[in-house]
Amino acid sequence: MQAKLHRWAAADPGRRFDDVFNFVHDPATLIVAFDRVAGNTGARTPGIDGLTVAAVEEQIGVPGFLNDLRTSLKDGSFRPLPVRERKIPKPGGSGKVRSLGIPTVADRVVQAALKLVLEPIFEADFEPVSYGFRPRRRAQDAIAEIHYFGTRGYRWVLDADIEACFDSIDHTALMDRVRRRVKDKRVLALVKAFLKAGIFTELGDHKDTHTGTPQGGILSPLLANIALSVLDEHLHGPWKPGGAMSTEGRRAYRRRIKGLPTWRLVRYADDFVILVCGDQDDTHALREDITAVIAPMGLRLSQAKTRVVHMADGFDFLGFRIQWRRKRGTDTWHVYTFIANRPIRSLKAKIRALTHRTSQQDLGYVLSRLNRLMRGWAGYFQHAVAKHTLDNLENFAWWRVIRLMRQRYRWKWKDVRRHLVTPTGRWRRPSADGIELFNIASTTITRYRYRASSIPNPYLHNHA
Repeated sequence: MQAKLHRWAAADPGRRFDDVFNFVHDPATLIVAFDRVAGNTGARTPGIDGLTVAAVEEQIGVPGFLNDLRTSLKDGSFRPLPVRERKIPKPGGSGKVRSLGIPTVADRVVQAALKLVLEPIFEADFEPVSYGFRPRRRAQDAIAEIHYFGTRGYRWVLDADIEACFDSIDHTALMDRVRRRVKDKRVLALVKAFLKAGIFTELGDHKDTHTGTPQGGILSPLLANIALSVLDEHLHGPWKPGGAMSTEGRRAYRRRIKGLPTWRLVRYADDFVILVCGDQDDTHALREDITAVIAPMGLRLSQAKTRVVHMADGFDFLGFRIQWRRKRGTDTWHVYTFIANRPIRSLKAKIRALTHRTSQQDLGYVLSRLNRLMRGWAGYFQHAVAKHTLDNLENFAWWRVIRLMRQRYRWKWKDVRRHLVTPTGRWRRPSADGIELFNIASTTITRYRYRASSIPNPYLHNHA
């Protein structure tokens, strides 16, 4: 079903899909949607009705739950409930909080079903410069693209931040963009109902949602990408066949003969940078241009966080620090990708929280949590220039665990040596219950291959 929808959408860019509501409430779609909801990390978190996925499975039964849901969708009686507000701290220790909207399990399943139907249609239109919350695309692809163009003269950077993007998207403008591809009134009504469902705040009040799409919903990232595709289309348009930047020759002619800048957008959800082959004034002009482009969607750039920077000064993006600098011991300059300070501070804070000296947690549990945390973190950053950073983090984690063990077992330093040094003088890894502390410094550092147009399309069989 998804492959057909995508093929039809790609073959006819002007096609508006009718009668796709039948796909949404199809039993097979709802089963897949429920499985995806059940597999999410938030499956144990209830909405305002108090039901979790486990409660649905045990108390109601999945077949009966999905049959009732399908019936309510078909007869038009289904109504989304308000999302439950939950505030979580923003990463980086800034003290600010981010509001998440947690839908009920039933609403999550319907959103997942809508996503299964709508995503292959809109994927046919999305530009290749957007990487966030799209199938088979990842943050490392965005970083690789910045690295690729940074080494080819795109040295000025508009490091942009959209102010409260998910909370500010204009519903009318968003629905207009959805209608460009979908004319099934039942699907449109369902999408609009989710946008207007409202929020049940932590204080117990009901708040209407006049703008935005709540973070935490399964459908929200797709809707945000649909809204922000207006930016992609505007900035990537000249790169399309026949455009002013469509070939290397045309880009060179534009720069050298006409004296005009060229640019490249790299976007991951609501975070994006624009790389400019030109000068600082060209980059500032692009900033004004973008402000006008996103305004009809109800969005605006943050004045405090949006800045124009040269790559030699470096900038942070998706947890990485990207900088054009001289290679030590030579006169050649290269674009380097380091790990930014914020994710390092965040990882250390989590390690500290798990290894507090007064912790009463079982040591095996602490080590398993540490290992899972550090493996995931190292896997994300393994393509950066990170060897020195990983060595420091290994030293930090090792000492935190040793201090915890000394406090817990009343060990002196000679006891540490007796338990962890082999007869041949080699140090063993701290361990408990058969679980050994992961050595984060052992992570293999490799260069990430820039995939460009070779990123596989999940809806085409020849890319399967």
